Amino acid sequence: MKGHHSLPPSPPPKRRCTALAAAVPALVVCSILLPLVFLLGLHRPGHGSEERAAVVISTELGFSKHKHLDGRMKHKLLKGYSLYTVSQGFVAILDVSRKKIPGSDGILGEKSGSRSKSKSVSTKSKEKLKGVFSLVQLKNETRKNKELHTQRRYQLKDLSWRSKDTTIDKKENQDQEVEHENPRSCELEYGSYCLWSVEYKEVMKDFIVKRLKDQLFMARAHYPSIAKLKNQETFTRELKQNIQEHERMLSDTIADADLPPFFAKKLEKMERTIERAKSCEVGCTSVERKLRQLLDITEDEAYFHTRQSAFLYHLGVQTMPKTHHCLNMRLTVEYFKSTSIHTVQSNKQKLEDPTFHHYVIFSKNVLAVSTTINSTVMNSKDSGSIVFHLFTDSQNFYAMKHWFDRNMYLEATVHVTDIEDHQKLSKDVDFHDMKLLRPAEEFRVTFRNHSQSFQKQMKTEYISTFGHSHFLLPDLLPSLNRVVVLDDDLIVQKDLSSLWNLNMGGKVVGAIQFCEVKLGQLKAYTEERNFGTNSCVWLSGLNVVELKKWRDLHITSRYDQLLQKLQKDSVTAFPLKVLPISLLVFQDLIYPLEDSWVQSGLGHDYGVSQTDIKRSVTLHYNGVMKPWLDLGIHDYKGYWRKYMTNGERFMTECNIH
Repeated sequence: MKGHHSLPPSPPPKRRCTALAAAVPALVVCSILLPLVFLLGLHRPGHGSEERAAVVISTELGFSKHKHLDGRMKHKLLKGYSLYTVSQGFVAILDVSRKKIPGSDGILGEKSGSRSKSKSVSTKSKEKLKGVFSLVQLKNETRKNKELHTQRRYQLKDLSWRSKDTTIDKKENQDQEVEHENPRSCELEYGSYCLWSVEYKEVMKDFIVKRLKDQLFMARAHYPSIAKLKNQETFTRELKQNIQEHERMLSDTIADADLPPFFAKKLEKMERTIERAKSCEVGCTSVERKLRQLLDITEDEAYFHTRQSAFLYHLGVQTMPKTHHCLNMRLTVEYFKSTSIHTVQSNKQKLEDPTFHHYVIFSKNVLAVSTTINSTVMNSKDSGSIVFHLFTDSQNFYAMKHWFDRNMYLEATVHVTDIEDHQKLSKDVDFHDMKLLRPAEEFRVTFRNHSQSFQKQMKTEYISTFGHSHFLLPDLLPSLNRVVVLDDDLIVQKDLSSLWNLNMGGKVVGAIQFCEVKLGQLKAYTEERNFGTNSCVWLSGLNVVELKKWRDLHITSRYDQLLQKLQKDSVTAFPLKVLPISLLVFQDLIYPLEDSWVQSGLGHDYGVSQTDIKRSVTLHYNGVMKPWLDLGIHDYKGYWRKYMTNGERFMTECNIH
């Protein structure tokens, strides 16, 4: 035995190898299944965002990381708002009609009814929400309420769902509570996908197909009860055969035109079978239970396809099209193959001369920014006085550089800079992410007002504000005093030279104001308490910036300090910090531009009139339906395509039209 114990321990290495060999297939299976679970979103949530009891933070696209709210943050967020990301931004949901209810300690009271057997399945109990969820990664925490005919009050501290909104109607006595039953808001849950799907909805000719499916559901509901009856074996086999025939007929059928020629006989045969099944003495409870089960399955299937379609839509509007990727790659390769002489040195004096009209654009999209520049130049009275400062990242720098070396825009000067390689950034800026390219942030804002009619209760807008990169302007352009900042989803229809003659009265930024959102409504998302309650939110897109005043007030340092102050806040998502902070640092420093300068909404609003478009100086395609995408709004694409560069060889080769 001693000799046996003294042998070298050879088995353990084999066991380790065996364990590693067994782990490899498991990792392969996980790598395949996990993306499928993420994409398909198999868990079904409760009712939509419109019925929320409290604030929920989520993403419109479903790509954000899961986080949980601590007690302090929950209390702050229970004030009628919630935030959703759009691209890099978030959305605030503002319930403008809510008021304090006695006995609620300043927090809106909640009511929720449970579903009884006799009630419609549409009144299912709500699911609890644990922290932040995404469009695709929704967790079903409470599937159904097992107790029947009971009333349950969901606690606000659990951020639960509710079936009714308890509000005070503005037209009634303020002490009287009015309950509003609101169905799930598709637009609130899925964003602009709902607007797009309604606009491009295909009219299906499937009346007979629907009738066949109804017959199939009724037959399935009766089959379990019929199968239990004595002396009905023959009828049971007949019913089962009819069900199987219907299933085979409907398996590859979408519209009436897909039906086989013998469908009429099958339809009539099933009708007689169902009538016979109804005449049998069976318990109604079992049939009802089976019908409810089939209804749940059908709802789950419809909901799954809706979520899948919404995911694919958002994937389409947020990812770079293959044709655009082709253009970037071809330009980058050609840059290193080309021996062309760059124009930077000859225009160096122009770049630092404050007497010229200097425009600034932050962008990663060569096609979008070239269209913005072209529209500005084409509508300018003096293109020779225009200088564009285009800031991009290292990934897109060479493509941008080669594009603007190849293409001239009348007498205007275009200077491309890699912001990640810029040497003039202030040493006071410690936050490393500010030295990466972060263009304008975009937010989807949904308003709910119960005092309005049901059709007008929900209103959605998209707003954009400065990203981190905008706060580096004084360091990026140290010799300039005034610049005009343009977003790359904006086109110019008229001359902008009058912006250099504006007397801004000591203000720092000239911008269009959006007074449907007040700064005071954003207090819940920051520790700061210096918000002007009635100050309006302002929009980026077209902005006049006084850099000298900016430097005097040390705005970049203030922004950096506020941002670092929130770095320890693990609850607040990174893009969420941009909105309140960027607005706070410019409080009382905004010069309001006239509304005629910018017509916004062309990236999400199908209702913008042609009159408003033609009278506006600029058109802003804010929203996710950008004009260079196939999913863009067709009626507005012509205004953008008008200024696309034509005759470019690489665009033709990459099939960009």
